[in-house]
Amino acid sequence: MHAGSRYVCHCEVPLYFAGPWQSLATVLSRVSTALKGFPVLNSSDTICAVSTPLGMGGIGIVRMSGPGVVGVASKIFQPENTIVGIGYQSHHIMYGRVVNTDSKEVVDEALLSFMRAPKTYTREDVVEINCHGGPAAVRKVLELCVKAGARLAEPGEFTKRAFLNGRIDLTQAEAVMDLIAARTELSLAAAVNQLGGGLGGKVGLVREALAELLALTELSIDFSDEDIDMVPAATLKAKGEAALADIKALLATYDEGRVLRDGLRVAIVGRPNVGKSSLLNALARTERAIVTDIPGTTRDTVEELINLSGLPVRVIDTAGLRHSVDVVEKEGIKRSEAALREADLALVVLDGSVSLTLEDTALIEKMNDTAYIPVINKSDLARATREEGLKAVFNGKEAVYISAKTGAGLDELIARIKDSALGGGVERAPEFAINLRHKGALERAGDALLRFDAGCDAALSPELLALELRDALDAVGEVVGATTPEDVLDRIFRDFCIGK
Repeated sequence: MHAGSRYVCHCEVPLYFAGPWQSLATVLSRVSTALKGFPVLNSSDTICAVSTPLGMGGIGIVRMSGPGVVGVASKIFQPENTIVGIGYQSHHIMYGRVVNTDSKEVVDEALLSFMRAPKTYTREDVVEINCHGGPAAVRKVLELCVKAGARLAEPGEFTKRAFLNGRIDLTQAEAVMDLIAARTELSLAAAVNQLGGGLGGKVGLVREALAELLALTELSIDFSDEDIDMVPAATLKAKGEAALADIKALLATYDEGRVLRDGLRVAIVGRPNVGKSSLLNALARTERAIVTDIPGTTRDTVEELINLSGLPVRVIDTAGLRHSVDVVEKEGIKRSEAALREADLALVVLDGSVSLTLEDTALIEKMNDTAYIPVINKSDLARATREEGLKAVFNGKEAVYISAKTGAGLDELIARIKDSALGGGVERAPEFAINLRHKGALERAGDALLRFDAGCDAALSPELLALELRDALDAVGEVVGATTPEDVLDRIFRDFCIGK
């Protein structure tokens, strides 16, 4: 960092000293490589944004962060009572009025809280103005902040500054968005766990193990001509396999995390008029889909996010699957087939009051590559198909008998959905669970360790083995943001809401 630079960067560079004899040049080279292209933060900017939802509300909060927050606030906020010589006290709330700097007119009564760095969300000076929550009042306070010297914050910029200033790692930053987006108690608890550093701590242990392994491997490079006992190749291989096992354990949490964050995608499929829309309405506990006695009423997919005992589930009602010459219905069937391909689970609904049809059996034959639950609807009517015959058609799968009209059997169906989603283990939120970005980085790390393991078996040179370990270490570092380039950070934070 050159003298007088306006930029600050936060990163963790594992130096992994093998001992006092390790060359300084090697260490400096690693630092230079780690810093190349690493994101920097312009610390001279003061940013502002509305941090509460837009619309009518009792309170609206305008948040500012940066070195100039006191200067901006002092121009537009007049405290009711001021004590000469004290000024703004950190972590205190003042009552006063927001004033238009040009007309000197009072805009709103407000409370102003000032928090001095580093004990703030961003580790910068922070001011929050709590005004009345009407759109006009909040918008005017924000305009005055900009006029007084702040600039509008980008999406997620407050949290991005918290990350770049070292207050949180990247997994915790992502947990903030998961926390905001949580739809169920389990989703909320999972996000809180990750915000507390559970995942970051696990990844940190893997990084430490890889750094130690790399240091041991590089001993053979730096001191190949010295009379020093090197670590046996079998020991290096065993340590690499242990690190790979830890990475696989992290990867195993992906499915659980994906379901809790995004919801399980469940497609309701079947031929027309078997009660698919009625089932959607019964699960959602609302009249979400149109239900009539006319076959083919549903012409498009209808999606609803529902909470099934803590499990977020995206239930998709589909058009009845049958042969049709109607142009609109054919398009609906095409979309239904696409929804089925993208679903994590299908509910194959049959009408239990009539015998199996060729359309029923044709649909069941398509389910070879899709997890599904056989659902026999209209159990409140006389049953037309024997259970033994249905088991044969469903290749031994146990069907769930329900009545979407009366609600009979729905509890059993919900239990089966939960069991299919996560093996029934969704009563408590996981300690940690990776997302898709983490999965990609950890898979790259795992591939590098597999190459390292094969290289140990082939007795490759330490230089080549070290290259694989560096790749693994960099990939694992991406998870917590230690080696994440700025374009990746931009993609992560652009999905945040403005003001967070």
